[in-house]
Amino acid sequence: MLNTKLKSSIVRLWDKFWSGGISNPLTAIEQISYLLFMKRMDELDIKKKRDSDFTGEDYKSYFHNKENLRWSYFKQMEGGEMLIHIQTKVFPFIKTNCKEKSSFAKYMENAVFIISKPSLLVEAVNIIDEIFEEISKQEIDGQGFQDTQGDFYEYLLSEITNAGKLGQFRTPRHIIQLICELVDPKLGDTICDPACGTGGFLLGAYQHIITTQTSKENLKTDENGLTRGFLGNKLTNERQWKNLKEKTFYGYDMDESMVRIGLMNLMMHGISSPNIEQKDTLSKKYNEDNFYNCIMANPPFKGSIDKGDINESLSIDTTKTELLFINRIIKSLKLGGQAGVIVPDGVLFSSSNAHKQIRKMLISDCELQGIISMPSGVFRPYAGVSTAILIFVKGGETENVWFYDMQSDGYTLDDKRIKINNGGDLPDIVKKWKTRKNQIKNKLNSKFFYVSRNDIEKADFNLSIDHYQIKDYKEKLYDSPEIILEKIKKMEREIVTNLNDLKNV
Repeated sequence: MLNTKLKSSIVRLWDKFWSGGISNPLTAIEQISYLLFMKRMDELDIKKKRDSDFTGEDYKSYFHNKENLRWSYFKQMEGGEMLIHIQTKVFPFIKTNCKEKSSFAKYMENAVFIISKPSLLVEAVNIIDEIFEEISKQEIDGQGFQDTQGDFYEYLLSEITNAGKLGQFRTPRHIIQLICELVDPKLGDTICDPACGTGGFLLGAYQHIITTQTSKENLKTDENGLTRGFLGNKLTNERQWKNLKEKTFYGYDMDESMVRIGLMNLMMHGISSPNIEQKDTLSKKYNEDNFYNCIMANPPFKGSIDKGDINESLSIDTTKTELLFINRIIKSLKLGGQAGVIVPDGVLFSSSNAHKQIRKMLISDCELQGIISMPSGVFRPYAGVSTAILIFVKGGETENVWFYDMQSDGYTLDDKRIKINNGGDLPDIVKKWKTRKNQIKNKLNSKFFYVSRNDIEKADFNLSIDHYQIKDYKEKLYDSPEIILEKIKKMEREIVTNLNDLKNV
């Protein structure tokens, strides 16, 4: 958890960029990420050198014969000198000569350092140093450095979301956490998000796995009423840690800026080598079929793709991205692989041939396990559309589909999205999901129930909860006409009395 001082520093950092003329949210986050990468390289190099001195292993520094490119070196320069030094020496080194062959370094090749004011650079460097110093203090107090460093970057993103600057790119953290609980990604899985944005689902999957690998006494219930663990102390095999951080998480996004942000987000949380690439997963350039154990995503709700660029392996005859992404996810899963996907409600009931075709695919080619209907305010203030979560497994047969009518996610459903209670329906959804097979009584007038495949087929594959849920009608009792007339007469007498009183004033 971040303390007040760290949160205040993050707000100041954003304000400095805003007042310094860099007000575009993506641009600001990118520039901050570049500075953080410079800081991270120096810190990581120092740590590796210290570790090698302890173990006796031979280690060659990133900055061998280039000590002047370290953060700890140039941060002492005067503003104008520092700016020129970074522009002409440090930034080109990161882009072309960085020996850390990470995905982030790869996507730095087309990066542009646009900070042009020495005063902004000095202030940003000082604030970042303050933040890392405070994180180190928290480490002494028992909070893991990596945890706090990751929380810092995530809070930086969330603060910009709250300010209405980057929200269209982010799925609420508690909704990601809910989907992770339902899908339950496991150690050893290959996990993908084909439209990853800032990497929220990949990060959520990582944190979920760490929770499952944390001893029971170190687990806690968070503000959303869900279980969290941060130690991963049951995971003692170094090979498993390496596999988790380097060969588990795969993400794709069309926007190179988002790729850089997503990479930094995962790296700041300790995922040393995330596999995030710039790629349109609906296009002919993508061919990762039957590859992943687990896919979680919130694909673009609106938009279409050029028909000539759609991958030939996708069988749905449409250009609508929300339908093509479901097709893509099914194709990308291994047989027996599981997915959790957010879709707009229209996918569940619209009558076009393409909509019906994708629903038949979910029922016939997959085991559609569950549909959680979410209220329309979950994505406010950026979108008011009603949405649902689909949980399905590739292969097998659908016999019954479990529905849940989420009425509260623990936040107000207006544009302010203020926290109102401990998780709303989220803890109940997780509890009912895990015990759903024991739900003998099936009441269509409750918040959760099963619908058989036979009933779904009879309804022309309609998957909307409203089609099956029975709303209890409570008859409202009214007074008799005689009583109502008497009340009206009484009000009229009071009006006349009041008018007379006014005349006599």
